[in-house]
Amino acid sequence: MVKEAKRVVLIVIDSLGIGELPDAHLYKDEGSHTIDNTAKAVGGLELKNLSSMGLGLIEGVNSVKRVKNPLASYGRMMEVSPGKDTTTGHWELSGVIIRRPFATFPEGFPAEIMEAFRVKTGREGLWGKPASGTEIIERLGEEHIRTRKPIVYTSADSVFQIAAHEDVMPVEELYRVCRVAREFISRYNVARVIARPFAGSPGSFVRTVRRRDFSIEPPGETLLDRLRNEGIAVVGIGKVGDIFSHRGFSEEVHAKDNSEVMDRVDDAVRAKRRGLIFANLVDFDMLYGHRNDAPGYAKALEEADRRIGQTMRLLKGSDMLVLTADHGCDPTTPSTDHSREYVPLLVWGGSIRNGVNLGTRKSFSDVGQTVAEFFGCGSLKNGTSFLSLVLPPGKG
Repeated sequence: MVKEAKRVVLIVIDSLGIGELPDAHLYKDEGSHTIDNTAKAVGGLELKNLSSMGLGLIEGVNSVKRVKNPLASYGRMMEVSPGKDTTTGHWELSGVIIRRPFATFPEGFPAEIMEAFRVKTGREGLWGKPASGTEIIERLGEEHIRTRKPIVYTSADSVFQIAAHEDVMPVEELYRVCRVAREFISRYNVARVIARPFAGSPGSFVRTVRRRDFSIEPPGETLLDRLRNEGIAVVGIGKVGDIFSHRGFSEEVHAKDNSEVMDRVDDAVRAKRRGLIFANLVDFDMLYGHRNDAPGYAKALEEADRRIGQTMRLLKGSDMLVLTADHGCDPTTPSTDHSREYVPLLVWGGSIRNGVNLGTRKSFSDVGQTVAEFFGCGSLKNGTSFLSLVLPPGKG
């Protein structure tokens, strides 16, 4: 137990997969390798800080410079839970493993769901089938404006997405509709209802930054619940509050993009408050992975690398920085969906051993178990702590 521990900064680099999992074929994700394929597509990546931490030494990573003396401990993690979505990945990181995959609707929502939406919300939905979010607002935006019917669509993930023009349906009304949908869609085991506001004119519609996720609640105790119950602060930055249905947080800080997320992380670090700072860098997945934009993904990764270095300089000797991901989203494959991949694990801090190869962790929940032990909060239901591997003797 580390009684003097001050903070853990846990940053999820959303969708930064590092190679297909052994069961990737079950998800039609053979050949997916988000970071290597992105690097190949753009002729290489310049990741000074991530490289110095040991990203290039992780098994399966071939696109990042390898260093002899990495500053961090490093490894990769497998996902136990079935699926490859945001909710499943984040929950497992926090110690909750699901056994039944969330429902998906590759053929579209059945009539009973669309009818329930109409009856419960008082609004008939357009479409009701899988679609690209940017493409569907271009295709149906004019009809939506004319009829005032919200656009309902899904993807390969377990999502019920509702798009509406901000001038037609004010954002607060869109959020209300999403809350109503969340209430009845839970019985179908759908992970997230997502509000997708957009603006602009036909031919130039754009999604706005006021997206909001309405997630189903975790089915068991999470790391966040445990910390909060022990009186340890938990600050959620970006979309993580939405993912956990706003449960277990002392404070939630919204941020519209990667840059703002890192700004808020740095603010939280400067506040010198003991506890967990939990952040998600959403742009990789939302703006680049799903749109098959490898150059955009690469540029965002290089910028995140720079910002991570800045955050490292703010952290103190007893702090621990953990960098990982929640799934893959290879922007170079024909698919625009998430991919079933290993995720990286980098652990750094003034008291953390450097150069320890943590190998292949059998579950994302090893992160949650390690953080719980770091704060002396007892064991979570799932996961194997690696704290003893990264903390020198006498520091425990």
